[in-house]
Amino acid sequence: MGTLIELVLEALKFILPAYCANAVPVLVGGGLPLDFGKNFYDGKPIFGKNKTFRGFFFGLAIGTLVGVIEAFFFTEYPISFGFLLSLGALLGDLAGAFLKRRIGLAPGELLPVVDQIDFIIGALAFSLPFNVLSLELALTVLLITPPLHIITNFTAYKMGLKSNPW
Repeated sequence: MGTLIELVLEALKFILPAYCANAVPVLVGGGLPLDFGKNFYDGKPIFGKNKTFRGFFFGLAIGTLVGVIEAFFFTEYPISFGFLLSLGALLGDLAGAFLKRRIGLAPGELLPVVDQIDFIIGALAFSLPFNVLSLELALTVLLITPPLHIITNFTAYKMGLKSNPW
């Protein structure tokens, strides 16, 4: 694929809609929880109060918009790519929240590794039908995301957008 820098840039271009979809709920979330405040059969919340309809749909819209813009500049990504990548990212994040509730962690509590890659696993899975994901690209995305996730979350915390630095 080229040099390390080219590979990292390709990975960032590829995953940008998912990054945006995952970040937007922090900025615009709030309101009605996706699980309507209901508990699962184990008596614990399904997703928790931090996973809201507003955050989900704004994340999906912005991630999709980023994907549409990318599709105009990068012909290897069809116009629907950003939508599916964003949807996968948001559903991956919900799966992580579901897992955290099952093991007794409250919304906002840290679950290392899962918190950094749940949305990426979802995005990568939803990108598979497009046949644009190589093993090298997937591994690069998985390697660059945790440090970027930590840096952006810490920045959001310092800016008062998040109540914890993770």
